[in-house]
Amino acid sequence: MTDRRNLVRDYKDREVEAGVYAIRCVPTGEVWIGGTPDLSTRQNGVWFSLRMGGHSSPSLQAAWKTHGEAAFGFEVLEVIDDKGLERLGRASLLVERREHWRASLSAEGLRR
Repeated sequence: MTDRRNLVRDYKDREVEAGVYAIRCVPTGEVWIGGTPDLSTRQNGVWFSLRMGGHSSPSLQAAWKTHGEAAFGFEVLEVIDDKGLERLGRASLLVERREHWRASLSAEGLRR
């Protein structure tokens, strides 16, 4: 029981990095851009929703269904320094940076 408690404590105490990421479909060159308060868990969350067929982006879900998991890559584009920002400021900065990358790469934006 102590090991489990230590694992939970370590998980909660870990340093979390917010940032912007890209999902790329190699065969088509399509790119989707998202922002998240925790980059370390985002790929697993996106891949899980895609495998289950319930991702919020219809175009990403369709590309996944057509090309399969092996055709996709996950890339961190930018780590955001959000230290000292309140929750609203952190969220605004994340949206601003996500939109910057979306426009720069002519990509579709993801909600998360």
